[in-house]
Amino acid sequence: MRTADFDFELPADLIAQNPPSARDGSRLLVLNRSSGMVEHRQFSDLPGYLRKGDVLVLNNSRVIPARLRAMNAKTGGRFELLLLEEVGVNEWWVMLRPGKRARNGTKMVITDAAQRTTPIEATVLESNKEGHRRLRFVGAENILNAVEVLGEVPLPPYIRRPEKAELAQDRERYQTVFAQPPGSVAAPTAGLHFTHELLHAIRESGVEVCFVTLHVGLGTFGPVKSEDLAEHVMHEERYELSRSTAEVIDRAKARGGRIVAVGTTTLRALESASVQNPGSVTPGSDRTKIFIHPPFDFKIVDCLLTNFHLPRSTLLMLVSAFADPGRTGGVQKIRRAYAEAVRQRYRFFSYGDAMLLV
Repeated sequence: MRTADFDFELPADLIAQNPPSARDGSRLLVLNRSSGMVEHRQFSDLPGYLRKGDVLVLNNSRVIPARLRAMNAKTGGRFELLLLEEVGVNEWWVMLRPGKRARNGTKMVITDAAQRTTPIEATVLESNKEGHRRLRFVGAENILNAVEVLGEVPLPPYIRRPEKAELAQDRERYQTVFAQPPGSVAAPTAGLHFTHELLHAIRESGVEVCFVTLHVGLGTFGPVKSEDLAEHVMHEERYELSRSTAEVIDRAKARGGRIVAVGTTTLRALESASVQNPGSVTPGSDRTKIFIHPPFDFKIVDCLLTNFHLPRSTLLMLVSAFADPGRTGGVQKIRRAYAEAVRQRYRFFSYGDAMLLV
């Protein structure tokens, strides 16, 4: 298939710039994969689509304030850094702008929100073919802790914040209520809709709730630059599946219960964990660069809750594959569902509305 098959027109005013006033106050489009029928609901209606014996699996990775500002130690030129992946303590791959000014050996001083210098410095060690830089930080015991004070919420570029003061609400709302281990540089956005109260109600209905951890990085939000999907290579991302979660999932599969993945990152982790033994999941820590696009046979996930995704993105390709497993008809199903969402003026992308595929 070709990247152009996953293009669509989206009015700019449907790109959500702010979260809804209540986390579970968003809308929910429900797509029946067999019939292609669409229902329009509220997210708070989700428990009505879950059954006793189902397992709801969420990604509990915590978003770090991964955007930093820096100044060239020699020239005073300004840099913007986006932490991408930790190599080791105080050593990270980063997206650096402007990259042309950051040759190997370049030293920079990290600045605070007021653009004042801090004791933390970074040195460019190398660059890769994607243009990312590997930096070594000094002056902090662990830069991962320092970003909690110095870093900014790594909002995607389609969310505009003219004033940095507006980022205050994003510290809370661009984070799930169940986030735990830090490591993501973008939110697992399907989980943003959940409240503690909604999760409690889901558990009370006989649905088991458990978690995986996939630290969202460039593999999730990186663009597809090739026209032929066969030429696209995903970046690796780290994930962890606990033994207790694996046991819950395997028991449910054995008794015929459904596995409901919250988000494309959760689905990627679960399907990656089933490669060694299709039909069950293997616990442990691993890395995945699985690229899911039509046609794809899903071994674990039976239902998918997700947001509305960017044109030509790997996330849209994954959802299209899930809409018609093992075949390519999901492309048209999702195209029709998205066209309906546009007509009904659903809100798109990270802070937007949700979609449930059953």
